[in-house]
Amino acid sequence: MYYTYAMTKSILKIAVISIFLSFAGLAVFYFGLKMWGTWHDEWSGYNAGQYVSDGYCNIAVVPIDGEITTFPYVYEDGTDLGPVTTNISDTMYLLGRAESDPNIRGILTLIDSGGGSPAGSQFITEGLKNSSMPTVAYILDIGASGAYLIATGADTIIANPFADVGSIGISMSYLDNTKQNKDSGLEFISLSSGKFKDSGTPDKPLTAEERALFERDLKMSHEEFVKEVAENRKLPIEDVAKLADGSTLPASLALEHKLIDAVGSREDVRAWFAKQLDMATDEVVFCE
Repeated sequence: MYYTYAMTKSILKIAVISIFLSFAGLAVFYFGLKMWGTWHDEWSGYNAGQYVSDGYCNIAVVPIDGEITTFPYVYEDGTDLGPVTTNISDTMYLLGRAESDPNIRGILTLIDSGGGSPAGSQFITEGLKNSSMPTVAYILDIGASGAYLIATGADTIIANPFADVGSIGISMSYLDNTKQNKDSGLEFISLSSGKFKDSGTPDKPLTAEERALFERDLKMSHEEFVKEVAENRKLPIEDVAKLADGSTLPASLALEHKLIDAVGSREDVRAWFAKQLDMATDEVVFCE
């Protein structure tokens, strides 16, 4: 009787231990799976798109290339124009991701653009100025007009030795089609609610009143452009106004006139970040 009772007790004990170990195993498996899932989400799955860094690189690269627009241009089939344009939606989204990424230590704005929308350019400039991290604008072939305005939003501007820089000014020029239309037997019929409503239509001649109206607007936009460059670059507004004839300057002349801070290579950009972040140059890794 005792032997049977002892055996039963032993079997129950083994069963309890087995059940405990089974639950413990399941718990370890569950938490292990959860940890793996979290890691997978962070770097390979759903949340991967929320980060700029791959866990190794630490300098976000924000491209400013092609025409600068407010919103993406799209074809009729819905596809966008890709890397030939820069729009505020994509650029600001990338800046926001860089700011929230714990692995990102700085932002490199890589510029190769002749400008575009004044409003779009100013919007991106402010986004760059508001960054909490060290920022560099590096100009490749060209950083002109609105693209140069964006560059002034960075902490420092470095230009490639072959870069063209500046073109501070505003343009509303367009092609007059009136002679071609006349030769083709086409006649423009004006139907608008006000005498200036169809101003600038390329299919009718520009009147003296319309020209005066456009030149007034150009002058105001030009003055605002000069003002913002002067403020961002901490230059006397008179000095910027003298340069604001719409022309670009070779990198060396741009440096002489303080439109940029240095002429250099990609490695000079890396060295600047290393100094600002108190890191070795080989620890500065661009996210590309």
